[in-house]
Amino acid sequence: MKPLRLATYNVEWFNALFDDDGNLLDDIQRSARHDITRGEQLAALAAVFTAMDADGVMIIEAPDTGSRRKTTQALENFAARCGLRTTRALHGFTSDTEQEIAFLYDPTRLTATHAPQGAPPSSHGDAGGVQRFDGVFWHDLNTDARPERIRFSKPPLEVAVTDRATGQALHLIGVHAKSKSPHGGRNPAQMNRIAIENRRKQLAQCLWLRARVDVHLDAGDALIVMGDFNDGPGLDDYEKLFGKSGIEIVIGTDGPVDRQMAEPFAQMILSRRLGLSPTSARFYDPAHKRYFGAMLDFILLSPGLAATSTPEWRIWHPLDDPACWGDPALRTALLAASDHFPVTLDLVPPAR
Repeated sequence: MKPLRLATYNVEWFNALFDDDGNLLDDIQRSARHDITRGEQLAALAAVFTAMDADGVMIIEAPDTGSRRKTTQALENFAARCGLRTTRALHGFTSDTEQEIAFLYDPTRLTATHAPQGAPPSSHGDAGGVQRFDGVFWHDLNTDARPERIRFSKPPLEVAVTDRATGQALHLIGVHAKSKSPHGGRNPAQMNRIAIENRRKQLAQCLWLRARVDVHLDAGDALIVMGDFNDGPGLDDYEKLFGKSGIEIVIGTDGPVDRQMAEPFAQMILSRRLGLSPTSARFYDPAHKRYFGAMLDFILLSPGLAATSTPEWRIWHPLDDPACWGDPALRTALLAASDHFPVTLDLVPPAR
């Protein structure tokens, strides 16, 4: 039986490739990405999605939903134009930004429904983190014994999935956690203050996610948490200030082994084996005139699912993955399509 393949992919400026009716802007006008046209970026994305051939893709920074725009329409138009088998799109709570989280999937292999967990939003919130992700999480960000209201500008997408081939039920959570970049800082002191505030908010969002993970683990659910965490073990100096990264919080590294989510790339960094440091994103640093990599995109599995499904993870990095490097057309497409690279997970069902 063919393994179930799921992917997470942050597509930079995907929204800028569609008009308000969800039609593709396949032309020679400049893309929002540097030094590439909209048509070139769309062609690159088509090549990447085709090569991945995933049964379901959690798209981070998906096209916007608003009064005149619809995420699902844009993505389904994209799939139809590119001849993809992932013809159905699912969207949850609308983001406050122009970056949505959406699930694009093959309806002949998967059924998928938006399945938000927790109590509906209320004015007072809930300190236990059981509210829905479009609600409020209360957390003391600055250790003054007064909890602050934490919200997701991009509420995580919770999806109930069934694999038609095996009948297996899965719970997916698509994540785009708070960015830690000190946008708006005018001097080093301001940049440092904003970076610390953003780090606190990012960690609080990860505490909220971990609270939801614990609910699923208590219920014995097969859970997958996937997306862009804007964080990773050892990524910056602020981690020393707060003790750990957000991804470690969601994994549950301080808890019992049987409560820890499985993620091999995070574990590789944490164990510091041979100094290996995988990366899933590539950014240009104008100050030093060079590119640098970061591990930001993860797929976490509940321990029970990891133990029974023979999971195989892969980062489609054009320079580090031998198969991607060996395919010049795919390598070029991956570099042109986005500043992040897809991460895929193959789930091999147990033998009967």
